[in-house]
Amino acid sequence: MKSDLVEQAAEIVTDPLVLINLVSQRVRQLNSGRSPLIPTRPSMGAADIALTEIIEGKIRLIDKPMSI
Repeated sequence: MKSDLVEQAAEIVTDPLVLINLVSQRVRQLNSGRSPLIPTRPSMGAADIALTEIIEGKIRLIDKPMSI
């Protein structure tokens, strides 16, 4: 995982715990066979792909209202 990608993604998803969870969930999806939403290179790992997808706006965090 490249630190410059982490820094760029952290500007978009500012809460570190949320960013970790978002990347982790997307890595699981990619590893289970989901297709990347961006053009990839062989040198890119699943985390790099997930971070780049966040940076390019292909993956976004959606706020859901809490029900009481």
